[in-house]
Amino acid sequence: MWKNFKNGLIKENPVFGLYLGMCSTLAISSAIDSAIGMSLCVIIVLILSNCIISAMRKIIPDEIRIPVYIVIIASLVTIVEMLVHAFMPELYVSLGAFLSLIVVNCIILGRAEAFANKNGILASAIDGLGMGLGYTIAIVGLAIVREFLSTMGLVFHNPFDASQEIFKIAIPALEPYKISFFSTSVGAFLAFACFAALFAKLRSNSSKKEVK
Repeated sequence: MWKNFKNGLIKENPVFGLYLGMCSTLAISSAIDSAIGMSLCVIIVLILSNCIISAMRKIIPDEIRIPVYIVIIASLVTIVEMLVHAFMPELYVSLGAFLSLIVVNCIILGRAEAFANKNGILASAIDGLGMGLGYTIAIVGLAIVREFLSTMGLVFHNPFDASQEIFKIAIPALEPYKISFFSTSVGAFLAFACFAALFAKLRSNSSKKEVK
């Protein structure tokens, strides 16, 4: 059970290990605010969808299981979207269409089919949490690198009150050296490639230790 949780962080990281959910990762990772907001939404949907599908796995006909999964996931995403719109309007605007597109996020449907459909509720919840945290590591890590390199600073606002700064890091001396390139889509792909290479190296080292 806990092995699946740990695998979701590095060895089977959904973004840098399985290469799932890349669209939202590349699009949303330009700022920490949106990256953390998207991560929380994905974690909530992952855990709840895994639990519901696991609980219903024995009564869902095999022939229609994928449509049923999509209906369950779409319902959860709609609820999350409405809550974000009501209580975090600035985050809702910054995430845009990508919040609704969690419905077709390959990570969520993939875990429903590969894990929740075959395991108990607790194990499925832990798997969802592990994969969600793996996604968080990926998107927030990218956001930190991209935002810092493109602005030479980092800012995170209260998601419930965008006017309130939780923390702010600015290095005026480095501002002339900022690389605005990393705020673009091409910069996102370059940063993604570097992170993917790093995770591949970590997985390789882990595999060598297991062999020994």
